[in-house]
Parts: sequence; C-alpha cells; structure tokens
Amino acid sequence: MLPPHPVETIPGDSSRGLLLVCDHASNHVPEDLDQLGVPEHEFARHIAYDIGAAAVTRHLAALLGAPAILTRFSRLIIDPNRGRADPTLVMRLSDGAIVPGNARIDEAGKAERIRRFYAPFDAAIDAHVAAAEATGVPPAILTMHSFTPYWRTVARPWHVGILWDRDDRLSAPLIAGLRADPAGLTVGDNEPYGGGLPGDTIDRHAIARGLRNALVEIRQDLIAAEPGQIEWAERFARLLRPLLP
Repeated sequence: MLPPHPVETIPGDSSRGLLLVCDHASNHVPEDLDQLGVPEHEFARHIAYDIGAAAVTRHLAALLGAPAILTRFSRLIIDPNRGRADPTLVMRLSDGAIVPGNARIDEAGKAERIRRFYAPFDAAIDAHVAAAEATGVPPAILTMHSFTPYWRTVARPWHVGILWDRDDRLSAPLIAGLRADPAGLTVGDNEPYGGGLPGDTIDRHAIARGLRNALVEIRQDLIAAEPGQIEWAERFARLLRPLLP
C-alpha cells in the first residue's frame, strides 16, 4: 500500500482570484519515520502543527469556492514555510522538545525530506497558480496559521495577526476590516511575528511572482474547537469577498 500523498488539495474555482494555503495543517508523521523519536503527547502541541488552522482553511475554502493547499505532514519532519537554506528547515530542538530523529540528519537526509514532502507542496502551489493565471485572474495567496496564547509565560494579547512584507495590497484592507469588526478584536500588524521571512511560502510563491498576499495568524485558543473555526472562517469570508475579482 502506497503512503498517502503529502499534500491535500481542495478543488475550487481558479478564477476566484484566491489560493488558500495551510503550511502547518497536520501533525502526521509516516510510520517509517517512527514519530522522529518524539513522545506522542508532543504531537498535540504547536511544535507539530498549527492547531485549528486546517479546519479554518477548509471552512473558508468552502465558503468562497476557492482552491486550497494543505500539508499532510508535521512541520517537525520539515517546515515548508522556510527556505531550503534556512537553519530551522529541519528542527533538532523545538520549544524545549528534542527531536531525536532530526539530531543527526545530514544534507542527504534533508534532500530526501525535501524530495518527499517539501517539493510536492511547492509543486501543488505552482500548479494552482498556473491554473489561475490561465484564467486571466492571477491569484492572491493567503496562508493560514495559528499562534499560541502564551510565549513562555508572557500572554499574547492579539486575537489575530496579519503578516506582510513589501506588498500591502491584501494585508492593509484585511487589517482595517479586522480592526473595524464589532467584536472589538485586538489585531496585530506584523504581530506576533514580523513579516518578510526570506524563502518562506509567501516569498517563494507570491512575492516572487508579484501576487497579492498575506499571512494570517489566529490565536489557537480561539480556533481549537469547531464553533471558533467556523466563526473565523465566516469572518474572513466576509472580509475577502469584496477584495476578490
């Protein structure tokens, strides 16, 4: 029996002008990698995947009829939201958790993980961008992530953050719309992380092509369960509809 393909593709209308991407959708590790030697309980943490992000992505894709690309592998195997030369591409230590299966990985081992996991993710995005461009509607790329309510012992006040680099055509109206939300959201502009990570998904696939883009970070406690996942998908659907062709 062949192992599952490392990328989940949700079909949608390429002429909608939007491609959704979830880089850290899954905490799955194939059997042959033996959980990377990491205890089972660690895979419920943010070090393995972005909690709630995949569900929000799927709901949002359904609401907008837009295509979506989601990973089917844990970021502990390899992080597709990093450049190939990034030292954090394959993590040996993540937020206090040692990853034994990565401790002695060499360049050949990294190359094999790129071939098996990272490259199919890139290829899926490339294919969807090409399909959209063939309709005459270059897509905006929106990547969906989540962040922990605390970092170390410090509470993070933001409900949601929008990350961006040199192009604010999509991020600026999203930030403005979120700040105007009647729920009184605390919205981060390049918070809780700074935008513009060289070689990340946005850099490789959107900035390199001159496409509109933004990276969404939603606080994990708000989307850990289905009601919050639906609420946030509906919120972003309302914001995005006027911004699409």
